[in-house]
Amino acid sequence: MDAWRWMTATDLGQGIAAGDIDPVALTETYLAAIAAHPYRDLIYVRVTPDRALAEAQAASLRARSGLRRGPLDGVPVSWKDLFDTAGVGTEAGTRLMAGRVPDRDAEVLQRATAAGLVCLGKTHLTEIAFSGLGLNPMTATPPHRSGTDVVAGGSSSGAAASVVYGLAAAGIGSDTGGSVRVPAAWNDIVGFKTTHGRLPLTGVVPLCQTFDTVGPLCRSVQDATSLTAALEGSRAPDLRGPTPPVQLAILRTVVMDDVTDAPRMAFDAAVARLRAAGASVTEIEIPDLTRAYAVTGPLYTADAWAWWRDRITAQPDAMFPPTYDRVSAGERVNAADYIAGWATLRAVRATYAAATCAYDAVIMPTVPGLPPRVQRLLDDPDHYRTENLLCLRNTRMANLLDLPAVTLPTGTPSCGLMLCGHTGQDDRLLRTAAWAERALDVPN
Repeated sequence: MDAWRWMTATDLGQGIAAGDIDPVALTETYLAAIAAHPYRDLIYVRVTPDRALAEAQAASLRARSGLRRGPLDGVPVSWKDLFDTAGVGTEAGTRLMAGRVPDRDAEVLQRATAAGLVCLGKTHLTEIAFSGLGLNPMTATPPHRSGTDVVAGGSSSGAAASVVYGLAAAGIGSDTGGSVRVPAAWNDIVGFKTTHGRLPLTGVVPLCQTFDTVGPLCRSVQDATSLTAALEGSRAPDLRGPTPPVQLAILRTVVMDDVTDAPRMAFDAAVARLRAAGASVTEIEIPDLTRAYAVTGPLYTADAWAWWRDRITAQPDAMFPPTYDRVSAGERVNAADYIAGWATLRAVRATYAAATCAYDAVIMPTVPGLPPRVQRLLDDPDHYRTENLLCLRNTRMANLLDLPAVTLPTGTPSCGLMLCGHTGQDDRLLRTAAWAERALDVPN
């Protein structure tokens, strides 16, 4: 049974459908592993065994009766602690929300439950989800897959750790600037950022409501596809296609600057494998993209400050100082500059769409560098700021331009390959990512 912990969510669902895996036994296996794990309290804020077992028992009965609700009915997953859970604390990784207990589930959790997914519990995250590093000295800093010396990436750090340590079949996270894809890349799993608005945000504690998205961290593109469908309340698309030559573009503007040796070498090797599998790969420049990055700060911080300001001004000392500094910068954003920034961003989105419409995906290293050490981030505020901005630089592009994006493991530790699709064409991107996953042929 312990082998179940390392299977894809898709394979677990197929085992349940075939009668080879009982959802109750599967859930008990995960709960026992969580309870015994030395990193349990660094990964999970709260475990929900009563809910999990009740949901597993219902899934088991449906399986025996031939009434399964979908391909993942009975599969246990974790939830980032900013998705509301009825009667269970949801505190968004911050002392500002200590003791907050919502009275109903977030809408995506309601849909996932209706699809038969089993809720194992809530995972730690970066404070208010406002950092890509995964460091949170105010609550807990989840481990990287190699241990606790380096950060796991954030803000969905606990979600990634729950998967790589075999404590959930998948983790459900959120992505505002890279919060699904950075921890997925640094922990060598798959992460999927959806187009903004595809999945509902009702009952999700916000960071920046104009950029927030929901997405899974998991072991395969098929997992990401089926999980997204469950969160949406839809049927997963067929991932067959495209057929070679797949049209890929390497973006050279901004995202290839200052990429360190390991991610650059991993990216080059991945591109060679994609070409060998039949992809047509073209290098492109989009100079206008620099204008989007120039307006990032005001757009993000003003949005975050608008929601969080009353809580922060009431308890400013309850926050990690670097997080406080970032979000409080929104107080100083001029309304005219904010409106002008959005006008700029809309123009750049149109330019980007025209420049990339001929390609199935635009590719780049997911993160320009490797995960930094926890202690140096704590000791050196300048290092924290520099590393945080760098780790989110490439992933943020998809949020700014409202693109779906997938990160895939390359086989080089902590070095992901990111594929960015076209706004609203999430399923097309998932098909391309599934093709690339087969071409890269990296074991789960």
